[in-house]
Amino acid sequence: MTKNKTQETDSSVTDFINSFENEQKRKDSFELIRIFGEVSGFEPKMWGPSIIGFGSYHYKYDSGHEGDAPLLGFSPRKAAISLYFSCDVKGQHGGLLAQLGKFKNGKSCVYINKLSDVKEDVIKALAKESIRFIQEKHPSK
Repeated sequence: MTKNKTQETDSSVTDFINSFENEQKRKDSFELIRIFGEVSGFEPKMWGPSIIGFGSYHYKYDSGHEGDAPLLGFSPRKAAISLYFSCDVKGQHGGLLAQLGKFKNGKSCVYINKLSDVKEDVIKALAKESIRFIQEKHPSK
């Protein structure tokens, strides 16, 4: 069985964010830490070299593949900030996305250019739904 590439590390979240040249990306990252920390109740941790995660859960797929992942996370990438939600952002929770603001999305990611393009209350709602969805689908033992 292959090992997950993205695992929690001991790297400094603050050092990672402070390494960005883009001041707006730094400010938005610290603000997302506040928001995700408030919603999740967890401190930020680095997952791999570029994802900031909050909390964790263990998953096991029908295929037998299993591992750990953050409950919530984001990655301040060069092109956009990736927000990682585990709720159904295209289906059941699409109504929340309609209220979010300016973004693009993938299967379980929402891409924003800057935090001021979106509504904080909708990010919080998506984050809460993500945690609820994960805890329902992957209950702790």
